[in-house]
Amino acid sequence: MQDHQNKIINFEYAPSIESIDIVNIQPKNKLFIDGKFVEPTSKKYFASINPATGETLAQIADANAKDVDLAVKAARKAYTKTWSKLSGKERGRYLFRIARMIQERARELAVLETLDNGKPIKESRDIDIPLVAAHFFYYAGWADKLDYAVPGKEIKSLGVVGQIIPWNFPLLMAAWKIAPALACGNTVVLKPAETTSLSCLLLAQIFQDAGLPDGVVNIVTGAGETGAAIVNHPDINKIAFTGSTDVGRIIQKAVAHTDKKLTLELGGKSAHIIYEDAAIEQAVEGVINGIYFNQGHVCCAGSRLLLEESIAEMFVGKLKSRMEKLRVGNPLDKNTDIGAINSAGEYGKIKKLIESGIAEGGEYFEPSIQIPTKGYFQKPCFFNKVSSAFSLSRVEVFGPVLTISTFRTAQEAIMKANDTQYGLAAGVWSEKGSKIHKTAAALKAGVIWANTYNKFDPSSPFGGFNESGFGREGGRHGLFPYLSIK
Repeated sequence: MQDHQNKIINFEYAPSIESIDIVNIQPKNKLFIDGKFVEPTSKKYFASINPATGETLAQIADANAKDVDLAVKAARKAYTKTWSKLSGKERGRYLFRIARMIQERARELAVLETLDNGKPIKESRDIDIPLVAAHFFYYAGWADKLDYAVPGKEIKSLGVVGQIIPWNFPLLMAAWKIAPALACGNTVVLKPAETTSLSCLLLAQIFQDAGLPDGVVNIVTGAGETGAAIVNHPDINKIAFTGSTDVGRIIQKAVAHTDKKLTLELGGKSAHIIYEDAAIEQAVEGVINGIYFNQGHVCCAGSRLLLEESIAEMFVGKLKSRMEKLRVGNPLDKNTDIGAINSAGEYGKIKKLIESGIAEGGEYFEPSIQIPTKGYFQKPCFFNKVSSAFSLSRVEVFGPVLTISTFRTAQEAIMKANDTQYGLAAGVWSEKGSKIHKTAAALKAGVIWANTYNKFDPSSPFGGFNESGFGREGGRHGLFPYLSIK
């Protein structure tokens, strides 16, 4: 027996695997057009891979320009004959019903999201799906109050909107875009990311079960060519895109000569500032959440840690100790902190960027924890004592990779935080409210968290500046891109 007065007993977590029996994945998944699941005109399908195992989950329909055209025509018909004629109160009822059905099927949605995306089940279950329902509830409330959103202005819906979403938060990004669009009286053609289409197709089933009129929401699956067909379709009134800055530039050029409205939510390289008077233990947890949440697959991830010089050595030591306790592994295990990288391509990209950082002479650290040998898994890591010229201080890694540098004054912290082409988010930690507000006012970022990080609420707008895009999603501001305001 161990002497409990002299030794620390480490408790190991027994596996607690979420059952997948609740999920029924169809071998072949069709397009959702005009309220029905239909074969792609090309008859072509592609595989959706479970990133934790490398095994194929299902086949997904590959939509081409003809399929997109059918979806747009269905959306236009539904807009003209049905959806735009409903009152805001009636539209709100549909959104409210959808939100309740999402809650009822929350566990099924969470398991499917984890299987297809690779994120830990506790994140899908406790963060993603509750926020999905919350966004539909929130915009259900706005549907009959649009006149109060922009007092004194004449407002009306736009028509058909094309929406292209990424793979890091498949259902949440769908909710961010679909809910305000429908509340404002528009109809939708949505393209999910090719690696994470399954949960959006399950959402389509919920739309059917909720009795949403045919054609109000259409979901076409596929890769870049499918997205390009949406962007370039002449009968779409607005494009909403969340994804990489490079693709955002292509989309902006494509719609520049048209009258389509456009919102872009793109990449980020967000700064996380820790002052010496911060609550250190809480700040360590905030940094962990800021960069390692969702495997670092977060556009607003706090990927640049700026530490006040007086606490840097102590803080890094605590960060190392905390990272040794992170659990990387089976995303379906409720104890898992960090799941699988979403795809082989993304995994390879992250590996190359880590190698480039090591080659540049960065002080590299990764914990001694074990990771699975099967699937796409990456240990959380950081590069200490880097400069703003360091490649990983400039490039969005979109993985569990942190860079650390120091500052001596608040002015230096602000200068370093703003030394980026992006402008999406930032975090500030201090016990002095005046210091937080003064710092926040000088930061060039769309979203700034104080003494926390990665906190989202449907009533709060989200979006960035510069190469992080333009437009806002969430809150009252999230209605504006889906309305004509005069």
